[in-house]
Amino acid sequence: MPKQVTSLMERFKTTAGEMSLGQKVIIGMLGVILVIGGFAVFQWSSKPSMAPLFTNLSSTDAAAIVGQLDASGVNYQLTAGGGTILVPEDQLYDTRLAVASAGLTTTSAVGYDLLDNMSMTSSEFQQQVTYQRALEGELAQTIEAMNGVETASVKLALPEETVFSDEQAAPTASVFVETSAGASLGTQNVQAIANLVSASIDGMAAEDVAVIDADGNVLSTVGAEDSTLLQASATADYETRIASNVQTMLDQILGEGNAVVSVTAELDYDETQTTSETFSSDPSAQPLSESGTVEQYSGTSSSTETGVLGPDNISVPAASASPGDYTNQSWVKNNAVNKVTEITENAPGTVSRQSVSVVTNADAAVAVDDATLESMVAAAAGIDATRGDVLSVSSMAFDTSQADEAAAAISEATAAAQAAATQSMIVSIVKWSLLALGILILVIVLMVRSRKKKKDERVQLSLEAVEELEARAQEALEARSQALIDAAAQEAEGDMFAALEAAPVPDIDTVALAIREEITAFAQEQPAEVADVLRGWISSERR
Repeated sequence: MPKQVTSLMERFKTTAGEMSLGQKVIIGMLGVILVIGGFAVFQWSSKPSMAPLFTNLSSTDAAAIVGQLDASGVNYQLTAGGGTILVPEDQLYDTRLAVASAGLTTTSAVGYDLLDNMSMTSSEFQQQVTYQRALEGELAQTIEAMNGVETASVKLALPEETVFSDEQAAPTASVFVETSAGASLGTQNVQAIANLVSASIDGMAAEDVAVIDADGNVLSTVGAEDSTLLQASATADYETRIASNVQTMLDQILGEGNAVVSVTAELDYDETQTTSETFSSDPSAQPLSESGTVEQYSGTSSSTETGVLGPDNISVPAASASPGDYTNQSWVKNNAVNKVTEITENAPGTVSRQSVSVVTNADAAVAVDDATLESMVAAAAGIDATRGDVLSVSSMAFDTSQADEAAAAISEATAAAQAAATQSMIVSIVKWSLLALGILILVIVLMVRSRKKKKDERVQLSLEAVEELEARAQEALEARSQALIDAAAQEAEGDMFAALEAAPVPDIDTVALAIREEITAFAQEQPAEVADVLRGWISSERR
């Protein structure tokens, strides 16, 4: 093994040997917790992500598909009351193809596949009904493909063609739509559904389609014009936009909640075309053409004096002869004339008339003159008096009792929620603190016991060392005595003293001094342990 690894292992062994029992227990518990946490993380990360195989299943279809999955050994989960089946995402498409190949019904919708199973002996009535069911199923599947549509059902009312009737009734349709959670169908979506169904059936108009949602709301009625819904939506959008502009301005001036704005508009959706011609002439301009005739006559006239009869047969004298004069003139001038032709087309959706009503809070902190406020609102809303627009601005005290009660209820609910959260946090802190305190006390107890045991072991080792020194001294004395006896028995007179001198003579003072020094050194190194031992001896002697 490499030297670094060996050194690391030796250091680990040394550190582990120096640890107390409590430290070893804590490290062991931490190791177990880490192992359990790692195993949980591994299980969570290795768990496959699930994806919906089929949704909105009937109980019969769900049971059949679950049986197929059990037989194939595919893991699955049932949600939404058994109407949705989840499978691992990596097996989604393979499982879906396997279920389809098994011929299991996964939806109640039908389509043109009904025509594939028709018998050659089917009657004309059966063929017509089957064809109508196929149309309804195809339309329902197409509508379900729209975003936000969960389930759709289409019912067609197709009149029977007959040669005995001059007038043919128009076909109609009704569409039932169930939206997904949190989704809603707008006006354009409803109009799209109506146009889709009407365009798929020969002779059907968009106004012949009724659309109803799952809540029973009629989104489109039979007989309504094609653009009625769109016109109503455009009018509502215009009213909302004008009201929002005015409301935003008043909130900035008077403060939020101190003004109420209501807008009612009439929009003209008729396409009109106006043609106007204007003629003008210049007196100084020369005429384009001119023609004239002058007729003049001069002469005398004479008459007889026969006269004429007057009243009562009295003769009236005739006029006398006089000269005659006659003149006749006629003239024609073609002057230059300018002609201007204007054609004006009015686009649908123009505002024909609108009414704006504004009510301000008389108790508002900011006071604004009514005339100034009225002029500002008129400018913001685009009021035009020439087309008959009406603007009403009034000030009165608002009834804020309900708002105050709602604010108080919200404040109480918020305070209660905060108190509950604080209490929960305190309980959690106390719980974890008690747990931590218990663990700390357990660790301290284990460490104290381990330290006391270690002290006892050291004192025991010291006592054993003292006893060993005493035993060595006793052995030395016995050896010296035996040496003296052997020397006395073996040596003669003069040699006995030589033998005594040659043998080492242990000094009891030297031995006692060595033992004292050993005990003193131990007492200096471990004063607490020696004190505990002496205290125990003293207490035992007192007893």
